Amino acid sequence: MGIMSALLACTSGAVMVVQAADVFDLSRAELVSWLTAAYVIGGLLNLFLTIKYKIPFAGAHSITATAFLCTTAAHVSFPELTGAFVLSGALILFAGSTGLFTKIMEHLPKNLIDALLAGLLLPYIFKMGPAGIKLPLAFIMATIGYFIMPRVIRVLPPSLWALLMGVIGLCLEYRISPIVSAEFIAPIPVIPQFTWSGFCIISVPMALLILSNDLAVALAAIKSHQFEPPVNKVLIGSGLASIIAGLCGGNAANVGGMMSALCSSPEAGPKEKRYWAAVISGIIVISYGFFAWRVLDLIILLPSPFISIITGFSLLGLFVKGLRSALSYRDGIIPALITFLIAALHIDGLGLSTPVWALGIGYILIKVKIFPA
Repeated sequence: MGIMSALLACTSGAVMVVQAADVFDLSRAELVSWLTAAYVIGGLLNLFLTIKYKIPFAGAHSITATAFLCTTAAHVSFPELTGAFVLSGALILFAGSTGLFTKIMEHLPKNLIDALLAGLLLPYIFKMGPAGIKLPLAFIMATIGYFIMPRVIRVLPPSLWALLMGVIGLCLEYRISPIVSAEFIAPIPVIPQFTWSGFCIISVPMALLILSNDLAVALAAIKSHQFEPPVNKVLIGSGLASIIAGLCGGNAANVGGMMSALCSSPEAGPKEKRYWAAVISGIIVISYGFFAWRVLDLIILLPSPFISIITGFSLLGLFVKGLRSALSYRDGIIPALITFLIAALHIDGLGLSTPVWALGIGYILIKVKIFPA
């Protein structure tokens, strides 16, 4: 379970970071710094929490928040971006220090957050179509891997099966160039620039997504497996680690939802020994971060349609889960649908980002009782 947990972060998570970096037009050195900071610091955080509390915490950075960054249309420099990352970590730290997290989750309906997430991810699901036309064999093999292989061999989650089978299909229909030699690139410290637009457009949505779709999921999964995690300390640790990662360009460093769920599950072994799965996961994630400069060469060699296919399958589970949750509360289905549509259409303006508009309008529709929650 520890190896599978780490693979979740080290495959689709890294691919999505590369895509997000492309959105912000980052240099190779900036991208390597992002990857190294997120994986090394995220791995160290989870390793520390696991050893200290003997509870299986696992994670690196937030795949959900990275998916959001891929959809952001903000034109910001790398220092401004790191400033937004630092402020996002500060918000998580503040939520853990004050107990604000619980209060926010009580007042902000989860189905609205899930509707926002599903809407933001929809364009990535649509991109799989044109990509599949360009690489039909890779798409077919990835589809078999995602939908069929987990039912036959239940040792890997669907997204990893999609990656493995997709690579086989890619090798059969596409000639991958040999890896060229590359010099070691160390992470670079960044002097963050704090801007109001970066805070509103990037920091606030990122913090909400990390809190609701990573930390809340992780804590709920760990509790469901008969552990008692220190909630506020986990939030404080994730906030501090995200601030440190942000100073080197990393988008986040936090306890992961699905990764912690895997390592704390009965499949990881007897309860008193499950934390070893998280230890293994943390060591792999940290090692992966140290070799980010070389991992990047492997990712860059992959054709862009294949990246779109793998990204789509990596996000498909999140999309379906988010949409299902958004539509599960019948009394609030219309506000959730409107939130979903605003996010899917990327409506913004007046200096406010799409997530702010989507959540704000959905919340107002509920509060003014036009549509009951």
